[in-house]
Amino acid sequence: MVQGIMELLFDAAYLIFALTVGIYLIVKGKSRFFKMFGIMAVVLSSGDSFHLVPRVYALLTTGLEANAFALGLGKLITSITMTGFYVILYFILESVWQPENKLKLLSRISLFVLAALRIILCAFPQNDWFSYEGNLLWGILRNIPFAVIGIGIIAICFLIARKTKDKSYLIMAVMVILSFGFYIPVVLFAHIIPVIGVLMIPKTLAYVGVVVIGLLKHRQAVKAEAQAQLTENV
Repeated sequence: MVQGIMELLFDAAYLIFALTVGIYLIVKGKSRFFKMFGIMAVVLSSGDSFHLVPRVYALLTTGLEANAFALGLGKLITSITMTGFYVILYFILESVWQPENKLKLLSRISLFVLAALRIILCAFPQNDWFSYEGNLLWGILRNIPFAVIGIGIIAICFLIARKTKDKSYLIMAVMVILSFGFYIPVVLFAHIIPVIGVLMIPKTLAYVGVVVIGLLKHRQAVKAEAQAQLTENV
């Protein structure tokens, strides 16, 4: 019960914060860059809710094993929406990276192929989504293209940081590295050592970090615009 209450408080704070930031950036963002950040945050929070809400419900009621179907369905939906999260993040970064046309085409094709492969692998019944234990082998297989996408995103962040001298993209790269660093042990060992599942909390905070970077960049842009208008008026 205590675990359920703690997760309820954390999950509620996370989902509300990410959703609020997402809606704010969609409404207030004047450029495609910030609106896409907002859409990404909404996809993150809404997708995670399909997994987190059933999990909290299970912890506060009859337990995780008794709610295996709802938890499995939530994990399946979240796996798909997280793929969408990275697809959106790529296009956010591409607008800053601005690669040459051939490289852009190759990058987009690679992204869509990997994302489609990830979703197709998630759809196979061998994943055993609706059993409490799941299937470790298929858990690894479906996360291989996901990890490759993550590696690509990290590389692009470093390229942008080098190109623009903007340290926020280095921080974003670190956030993505941390998210996978916390997620991989859960995939591999949580079925053996359940307490490892607690690593999903710092993983979630790493994603929040990516969203916060977008929010801070928006505030910087608003401040710069206000300062420019003030200078013009003077």
